Amino acid sequence: MSAADGHDATAALSPPTLDAFFARRDAVVSALLRLGDVATNLGARSLRERIDVDLVRKLREDRFHLVVVGEFNHGKTTFVNALLGANALAVGVTPTTAAIHHIRWADAPEAFVVTTTGERRSLPFDQVRTFAAGGEASIDDVDHLEIGFPAPLLKERILLVDTPGVNDLALQRADITYSYIPRADAVLFLLDAGQILKESERVFLSDKLLKASRDKIVFVITKWDLLSSDEQSEALSYARAHLSTLVQEPVVFPVSSEAALGGAREASGLPELVNYLTTFLAQERGRILLDNALGEGLAAAQLLSKGVDARRRAVRMNADQIDRRIAALEKDLAGQSSTIEQRRVQMREEIASIRTAARKDLDRFVDDVCRQLPNVIESAKPNELKQFLPSFLEDAFKQWAEAEVREIATKLEQVAEKTIALVREDAHEGAQRVAEVLGSDAGQLDVRVDTIKYDVGVVALMFGGVALMAINLMAGGLLAVAGPAIFAMFARGKIHEEFKRRAQEMAPEVVRETARKVGPKLDALVSDFAQKLDAWVVGAGEELHREVVEVLRAARDARVTGGGEVGQALALVEEQAATLDDVTRAVSRLRDGS
Repeated sequence: MSAADGHDATAALSPPTLDAFFARRDAVVSALLRLGDVATNLGARSLRERIDVDLVRKLREDRFHLVVVGEFNHGKTTFVNALLGANALAVGVTPTTAAIHHIRWADAPEAFVVTTTGERRSLPFDQVRTFAAGGEASIDDVDHLEIGFPAPLLKERILLVDTPGVNDLALQRADITYSYIPRADAVLFLLDAGQILKESERVFLSDKLLKASRDKIVFVITKWDLLSSDEQSEALSYARAHLSTLVQEPVVFPVSSEAALGGAREASGLPELVNYLTTFLAQERGRILLDNALGEGLAAAQLLSKGVDARRRAVRMNADQIDRRIAALEKDLAGQSSTIEQRRVQMREEIASIRTAARKDLDRFVDDVCRQLPNVIESAKPNELKQFLPSFLEDAFKQWAEAEVREIATKLEQVAEKTIALVREDAHEGAQRVAEVLGSDAGQLDVRVDTIKYDVGVVALMFGGVALMAINLMAGGLLAVAGPAIFAMFARGKIHEEFKRRAQEMAPEVVRETARKVGPKLDALVSDFAQKLDAWVVGAGEELHREVVEVLRAARDARVTGGGEVGQALALVEEQAATLDDVTRAVSRLRDGS
């Protein structure tokens, strides 16, 4: 079957849709758009843009990520083809997937090469297989292949990540293990029906995968049709019993990819797997995605309530009175800028201290490892050294990275909490000044700083990427850099009598070279957090002023252009207030799940 036949061939493969999730997502998007309409009517342009870009667009464009992992000769590519419903990817008796494949929905088959520098080049679809192991195309500068295909599963906003198969999962690329897998919504771990749970797979699961993805692993036993019914029963019992020693209540699905591709889909076990995946994605990943958007929606609604109150007061003023208040708010904001800059300088100094300490820790680690290496190498047998030394270095870097990012995460959290407390205090004082500017009756104006937005918004959205995923993502990022340097020198060539001598000479340089690559990566991780926190400090310090000024300007423009009598304008504001109350209740109900 050719790739061009894929659309017709996959029609019968369409999985159960994520109807419940998409219906709820559409309801959330509708509520957020209504909030955006209120912001537009009030003149709060910045808030409307934030709702559209940060909330609505993200919900509409977000995809579920499924990552497929397995050793060579487990039928991984055939399994991916079965999910796609066509023989879209190259299959052979040797390892085939050399480059990582990102497979997404497209109306017709298409392909692109994405390089390590971020360049994206179009690729004829029939040339995708040239990037297989042993193919003509070089993958030295290739980060991944982006493949579009008209598979119904992908139309459910699912991105399928096909990783290179290897003959030992311990040699799996570090960026797959530590970068792709922690960010996956589900991991499909393939086992061979003829040899379920090899020792190398058990070690990989225990040492690496389970630490990152324990609650989102789905085990798939491939080549199920090669076993008799008695053998299938025995194999399934064996798999569940042994996987239970690693994972509580493992999720296991036997699948015959060949049967699915040959037209016997219903008997292949694939429909049951797809049903489970779509349900799991909707209930687990989808719930988190929507809850975060709804929380941000409630924060926006609370800010809009302040805009409604500001507009209500503005309609009683003439254009000159409004202009005086706008000028006063802008002057106050200009004066506040020195306070904001003071917070930024203090935060930057503390971040710089953390970055310097991390560099010193890395230097000490390198010195310690280099001191240990002579004894480690001398005590190892020559025929074991080639396999042992890379593992030793990888484990040493991994243990250091895990401990280091824990310490960095703790320090960054302390900086974030301190900064949040200071900015919240500044914002509260600024809010009181806003109330004073708006008029003597503004004591009734609710100008309290939203602690949910300031606390959870920063810690969850910014620090969450550092603390909650520190070990899996940040340490993994370091190992993705370290891995190639380590294995390039020790995983090639034949063992010979001088290997120990070469190892003694080369190993320290490998460690130092890896550290030279790890250092900038570590700096970048800390700097990325600092940039986000810095942007938040500026935005949080200006947000209330900016939104109120925008509302006042809109009210002034309406008065200048003859926007109706005061009574009519007030009626319109009250209509907007009622709409906002209604939308806020709708968002709250959606978040409560009612």
